Amino acid sequence: MRRFGPLLALAVLLPLLARTGPSPAGDSPQFRGPGGTGVFTDARPPVEWGKGKNVAWKVAVPGVAWSCPIVVGDKVILTTAVSPGQPKPQGGGGGFGGGKGGGGKGGAPKATYQFKVVCLDRATGKPLWEKVAKEAVPTIPTHGSNTYATETPVTDGERVYAYFGMTGLYCYDLDGKQVWAKDLGSYPMQAGWGTASSPVLDGDRLVVQCDNEEKSFLVALDKRTGKELWRTDRAERSGWSTPFVWKTKDRTDIVAAGGRKIRGYDPAQGKVVWELDVGGGQCSASPVGDAERLYVGVGQGGKGGGGGAGVGRAAGTLFAVKAGATGDVTPKAGETASDGVAWAAARAWPGAASPLVYDGRVYVLERNGGLVSCFDAKTGKAAYKSERIPGAGAFWASPWGADGQVFCLDATGATHVLKAGDEFEVVRVNRLDPDTYWATPAAADGALFVRSVESLYRIDAKK
Repeated sequence: MRRFGPLLALAVLLPLLARTGPSPAGDSPQFRGPGGTGVFTDARPPVEWGKGKNVAWKVAVPGVAWSCPIVVGDKVILTTAVSPGQPKPQGGGGGFGGGKGGGGKGGAPKATYQFKVVCLDRATGKPLWEKVAKEAVPTIPTHGSNTYATETPVTDGERVYAYFGMTGLYCYDLDGKQVWAKDLGSYPMQAGWGTASSPVLDGDRLVVQCDNEEKSFLVALDKRTGKELWRTDRAERSGWSTPFVWKTKDRTDIVAAGGRKIRGYDPAQGKVVWELDVGGGQCSASPVGDAERLYVGVGQGGKGGGGGAGVGRAAGTLFAVKAGATGDVTPKAGETASDGVAWAAARAWPGAASPLVYDGRVYVLERNGGLVSCFDAKTGKAAYKSERIPGAGAFWASPWGADGQVFCLDATGATHVLKAGDEFEVVRVNRLDPDTYWATPAAADGALFVRSVESLYRIDAKK
């Protein structure tokens, strides 16, 4: 992992709270659905599908992208990047394999790309509109397994906000009319690996995290106009995690993970409210939280050092931060808790897929090896750890929970369904056509929308 590529936040990738209040029933306005948690309790999506079973439609998707689909009203919206003769992402089902393009050290491509926002009819998959946000030569290289449209768009139910990393940020209404566009600058990424962090919404603020090798920052924009409201510099290097809008009973924090520190920001002014030293590592998976705790971790290795002597400062640790945390909440060396940290579990970091908090438990997928761990969300006690899911490929898409089950989509298109609970049990495996699947699915109104590098599926049990 330290050698072969960026840890993309596809589970990332993923992106998060899309409006001031609850989303309308049937919408999936952001990565991992309403609230960005991946938990679906209303209008639950199907639990079983496959060739000839519960596949309502399958349509081809132009270009190459890892951004996740979102659903608003009667529309499914996704982004893509299109260039004649562009290579498909390398790495296949096993993750980064040093395919063509490698780490992007050969420089940015010379070909012109169209950075597109695509809108499909939710019922049929037929195209409704397609807009070119920008046509240009990319300003930075990207890894052979990454794309130029990895960031997931987000919607407030009236507009769609599409971010193409170092290419720009674009706002459209639901009819495809561009409302505004914003250039946030272009900065080099570690080893030419490209970008992946998606925008999030908190009320009228649109927040973007841009961690890079030159000038990292967190910025909030007025969602209606694109006007900058505040910008906060970050002492971080390249990262691919999406910020999380953490709503508790007392307040809202914008949580931005970094290789050195995890920080919670005041959404009104962008000031740091609390911080957690993680010792240095690669940062890909996005945080996730409930009303009482935030669950977050970064990978071992990468720029920034290897961490301190205790689990509290070691990269590779999964932390549970308490709601209402303030100041430096880092546990002392050798300890696993502090005034602001409920617990810490060593060697439990999420790789590329973000953690799932479901029915009082935290599920963590390792990127390779088909391994899954389950922890008690309140205490951090492991129900099971590093259990191997038989036949599972690499996990880039983030898991989701519904109907008392945990769904884990691997890179080959196989979804491994686990029984939620303290006992490790594989219930079934649902398979789609052979392709590469790194995008996290969207669920809305009893349907599941699954994206591969070439296609988009609607999985629906309704006749």
